Amino acid sequence: MTVPPKLLTGPVRLALAALAVLLVLSVLVGFLWLPMVKPDFAQGGLWDAICRAAGVPASWSAPLASTDAGASRVAMVPALTGSAGGDVGKGGTLAQRCTMCHGARGVSASDVPNLAGQYSEVTYKQLVDYKNGQRRHTLMQALAQGLEDQDIRDLAAFYAQLPRPSPALAATPVPALVNVGDPMRNVAPCASCHGGIDQKPGSPWLEGMPHAYLAGQLKAFAAGERRNDGHGVMRNIARQMKPEEIEATARYYASRTIEGVRPAAEPAR
Repeated sequence: MTVPPKLLTGPVRLALAALAVLLVLSVLVGFLWLPMVKPDFAQGGLWDAICRAAGVPASWSAPLASTDAGASRVAMVPALTGSAGGDVGKGGTLAQRCTMCHGARGVSASDVPNLAGQYSEVTYKQLVDYKNGQRRHTLMQALAQGLEDQDIRDLAAFYAQLPRPSPALAATPVPALVNVGDPMRNVAPCASCHGGIDQKPGSPWLEGMPHAYLAGQLKAFAAGERRNDGHGVMRNIARQMKPEEIEATARYYASRTIEGVRPAAEPAR
């Protein structure tokens, strides 16, 4: 169907031209300028940035080969949830060697993670990553080297069934990044993965975790020193966070101190 010539008056042509210019500018800004000014642009190049902006995969055919030795090889599958196929009794016996740092009941007052009630797939994934060298920590790597896959499943089952201590009421205001994130920087709310809004498989619960531990892990993700996060999710988020946002987020979760447990001393401000 053709448009009658009498409808294409001067003002109409001007409006159509303006819309065309606006469309071109929108495409240039959304798919070229914005991806190029994002901090993570250098991580994948222009094409990857454009695909992320469009919400489509960078490759539709063969999967990209993983050459990053620090990338986790653990896939989050339903079999890892619940008890992760482990034996709680055997896991409790194995956990005796973990009590010095993580506490007899999986709750510690030092700068190490609390494990009581932690999701089984989280404990399993991190121990496998320590064992295979995708996550680095001198003591944890040494301990994990001596564990078989079934041992790791047993430990994950034991810690998952321990009662998770209820966190005290937050003494620190909830940072915006925790509840709403920052859509303009492509930062999702922490609560959308770590609980509060939703819990994604493989994402740990964070309430009452030590401040120094949380801040340290966010900085390691931001610097690319820790790379065992699935699909680079935590690295993409942490790179966007300002130092004061890392501090505020870590302080918030740490402020939800587990009742009856003395928190580790925080660094001097």
